[in-house]
Amino acid sequence: MRIEVRTSRREEFVDITRAVAEKVAESGAASGVAVVSCPHTTAGITVNENADPDVVRDLLAALERLAPRSAGWHHAEGNADAHVKATLVGSSATIPVASGRLALGTWQAVYLGEFDGPRTRSVLVTVVADRA
Repeated sequence: MRIEVRTSRREEFVDITRAVAEKVAESGAASGVAVVSCPHTTAGITVNENADPDVVRDLLAALERLAPRSAGWHHAEGNADAHVKATLVGSSATIPVASGRLALGTWQAVYLGEFDGPRTRSVLVTVVADRA
């Protein structure tokens, strides 16, 4: 199952929890896991807090400190920092499914991390149901 996400800035985290939850519901799985993946080399997937927007700002700031855009990278396209940030975040997250829903913590959300936008990104959701 595929989700299309339009990003609006070069770097941002977009909360895709609702869209992922809809795909889980469509799957009909009562329990199992949802694998959420991003088939792009300059974007990633993570699970983190959604209650305080400062968390997302802090994550972006930390990634910028770890891989600044102007670090003199060798990659000729000018987006080497985006590749590094995507590698640090990772390309997927595996989330338990219980009672037909994402089993996230109270403050957790699923995010697409955009590091070379704005773009339209694809997110793949694969639900693996428990066989009971």
